[in-house]
Amino acid sequence: MGHFQIGWAEADITPDKKVSLVGQFAERISEYVEKPLTATAMAVTTDDEQLVLCSCDLVGISYTLVDAVRAKLEGNGEGLDPMKVILSAIHTHTGPGYTGRGNSTRKLSGSSTSFRALMEAELPAGKKYVESANITQNPEIATEDELLEMLSDRIAGAVLEAWRNRAPGGFSNAFGRAAVGMCRRACYSDGTAQMWGDTDMAVFTQLEGGNDSGIELLYVFDGENRLTGIVANLACPAQCVQHRLFVSPDFWGEAKMLVRKHFGEHVFLLPQCSAAGDQCPVDLIRWVEPESDVNDPNLKRNNPPKRKADPSMFDLAGMRKAGKRIANEIIEVYEEGLDAPQTDPELVHQVHMMQLPLRRTTLTEVNTARKAVREYLREKDGDVDFNDAAALQVHLGILRRAELQDRLDIVDTEVHVIRLGTVAIATNPFELFLDYGNQIKARSLAEQTFLIQLANGTEGYLPTEKAEKGGHYSAFLSSGLVGHVGGEQLVRQTLKQINGLFKA
Repeated sequence: MGHFQIGWAEADITPDKKVSLVGQFAERISEYVEKPLTATAMAVTTDDEQLVLCSCDLVGISYTLVDAVRAKLEGNGEGLDPMKVILSAIHTHTGPGYTGRGNSTRKLSGSSTSFRALMEAELPAGKKYVESANITQNPEIATEDELLEMLSDRIAGAVLEAWRNRAPGGFSNAFGRAAVGMCRRACYSDGTAQMWGDTDMAVFTQLEGGNDSGIELLYVFDGENRLTGIVANLACPAQCVQHRLFVSPDFWGEAKMLVRKHFGEHVFLLPQCSAAGDQCPVDLIRWVEPESDVNDPNLKRNNPPKRKADPSMFDLAGMRKAGKRIANEIIEVYEEGLDAPQTDPELVHQVHMMQLPLRRTTLTEVNTARKAVREYLREKDGDVDFNDAAALQVHLGILRRAELQDRLDIVDTEVHVIRLGTVAIATNPFELFLDYGNQIKARSLAEQTFLIQLANGTEGYLPTEKAEKGGHYSAFLSSGLVGHVGGEQLVRQTLKQINGLFKA
């Protein structure tokens, strides 16, 4: 321990061209920039250990992006270990896709056949897939290769700048609450469940899971005890304006603007998404119809009653409300008073490659799925588009899993576990259901536990056993590579590593 230093940096990662926006089945092309996208990095070192947290305003962090950033950091000559860099995503649905042609050497899963290609392989003669938006042939739209190069270059630049900006400092960890994340899976009397399910029905019984309104906070100070930045960890994806046709960091962009308005433009805000695979900012009980066109069949309601509640969290007014709640709580916690900063904390940073079992399908399911796809495409009038990919997602996911499980039975899962003074930090690459995060937090020996999902990879949803039985999107086999057996293993192994760092 000793010589504790912290450095900050922020990079603009807003694309220069229009982009294909990711996160929905519908094809969407950006029309303008609502707020810039950023990558915010914080580098932390002691004499013998290091950590870099880098939050990106993206839907996810692909293995291709991780590898590209680390390749640009290799041989930096400044003592920075690329394996000690944690890249995470806020899971905004108003950001660019960027996979690019580079295949990660660490993952066979990265080369799985796309839903579109699977459909095209089964199309009868005379039918074709039609892009509703001209994505692949439009020179005004940035290509995925262009975006991968831009993002990896600017993110690596932010990491290096934060590293070079290190100076003596400290941090105070704190806790707040803001009602932003809520369960987005509705359960019904027949045992089924639906993401975004209609609750104004006699067969609705309950929301499948709970919510966590807590915000884990780190307030970071320089050697003169001046505030330099804040880490805010919240169990909710940045998914308010997820159907809109603009580039935006969603509610985190609003929160950052308000935090800087209060503390000054020099203060950084590094947002993190905790375990929140079944969470969203939308209140399914007090459903408020969105004013904007969401273009999503899962959100259609027949004459819903008018509610006195929050503005729709699918609209800009809802996004601003969520961002304001976060910013107000960050400001209030600070003004209520903090513990004295930790200026010589213990820093231990472990990198584990956990081996989790692939969620597998059966030969019977594969044959049934292939038959269903062929019959659907044969009977469908005219050509097909993204709506058909959405309708066939369960069957196409089974076919893709069958292709993958011939080559892979274990998912090598990169997990970082850190002790930073009295605080534990643990990462995973999933959209991890809240129950798993709650199990880890409740049993952790640390004073405070920061969980970061969608970090250093993207492996899809990791649902609970209850969700798998309920079905629907986020719990289907096609929604993620690992099922509840792997989820329970992830909890056990993460707790073992965390508690091993905090035992007296």
